[in-house]
Amino acid sequence: MTENAESPHNSVALKRSISLWKIVLYGVGTMLGAGIYVLISKIAGSAGMYVPLAFLISASIVSFSAFSYAELSSRLPVSAGEVAYVHAAFNRKSLSILVGLAVLTTGIVSAATISRGFVGYLNEFVAVNSAAAITVLVLSVGLLAAFGVDAAVGAVVAITFVELTGVLLVIAGGAAELVTVPLRFTEFVPPFDVGVWMTILFASFLAFYAYIGFEDMVNMAEEVTDVERTMPRAIILALAITTTLYILVSLVAVLTLPMDQLIHSQAPFTDIVREHGLVPPWLISAISLVAVLNGVMVQVVMASRILYGMGRQGIAPGILGDVHPRTQTPLWATGIATITVLVLALGFPIESLARGTSFVMLCVFTMVNAALIKLKRNPAPDELALICYPLFIPVLGAILSVLLLLMECIRHLGWYDGL
Repeated sequence: MTENAESPHNSVALKRSISLWKIVLYGVGTMLGAGIYVLISKIAGSAGMYVPLAFLISASIVSFSAFSYAELSSRLPVSAGEVAYVHAAFNRKSLSILVGLAVLTTGIVSAATISRGFVGYLNEFVAVNSAAAITVLVLSVGLLAAFGVDAAVGAVVAITFVELTGVLLVIAGGAAELVTVPLRFTEFVPPFDVGVWMTILFASFLAFYAYIGFEDMVNMAEEVTDVERTMPRAIILALAITTTLYILVSLVAVLTLPMDQLIHSQAPFTDIVREHGLVPPWLISAISLVAVLNGVMVQVVMASRILYGMGRQGIAPGILGDVHPRTQTPLWATGIATITVLVLALGFPIESLARGTSFVMLCVFTMVNAALIKLKRNPAPDELALICYPLFIPVLGAILSVLLLLMECIRHLGWYDGL
């Protein structure tokens, strides 16, 4: 493995400086910032007391695709990973472009979603104009992402520690509620009722958004040290850490707040802390602001790397693959990603953005799993792979992704009378 990834466009390559725990924290940071800090109240609006179960179902579905990403990241450790995976399997440029655009869309729309969540926590301190706050946030993140990968990833890692502190404070404050879980266990087990389970599955689709982020990690592949070994381990670690935290926080949320209050909360972490009083509410609001900022940062960096990778692979304008010699970052790609995020954040509500992101990402997961299935049927790539999982992993990953997509289609089209 060379020190820097080679570039067919110019002599400047991305800087390879990200270690195992940096990339783990990078993944954890983006997943936490979107899922728990912003959307838990929306998920409660659909699942009620079964929020923890909705997260668990989503984690189970996502885990198979995560293992597929882990193996593919070892086989093909490049930026715009999903594009490279699909191209290697099917060798169809049109399909590769479609997947690249889909992944790019999820990153940009996800950043816009999280940006809108920023305003809810900011209003805990001062009444602000939403459009102005979102504009300042997105442009600031774009500038930091353009400055350099060490600055951007370093900021993400530092903020992730703050973000984890907020989550742990909520869990610690709700310790008394968590102790009662064994006694109240039946409240979290749904009855054998089709209507109830359909509602939980619909909530699981929205909860799926909370796990979007581990796939962002592979798009930093050309900046990770010993990437073939580091990336697969990092993906699994990030998903395991995040799932554990999601289950604990969701239990605290539904046990601490009256359901009506949780469902309508614009700053759910602040309301939870205000209820149990372990720390001042303003502290958790401040941490939440930082957490949301982290989520936006990760998504902007990821989207810019997708554009960069597509430019390098010749399936997007070549200028997007150019790296600035001073910052060693793709400035054109970063600028375009930033402006697009800003336009979407100003134009659409948070739940619509989140559901749209989840839908597109599940389509991508289906294609990525299909790509691994095809590659595994050819024994030659398996001989080169440092990581190799059983064939049933991508098969189940594809099937479960399609099933969750069908559930959302049923909900959206109103085909289920229970909605």
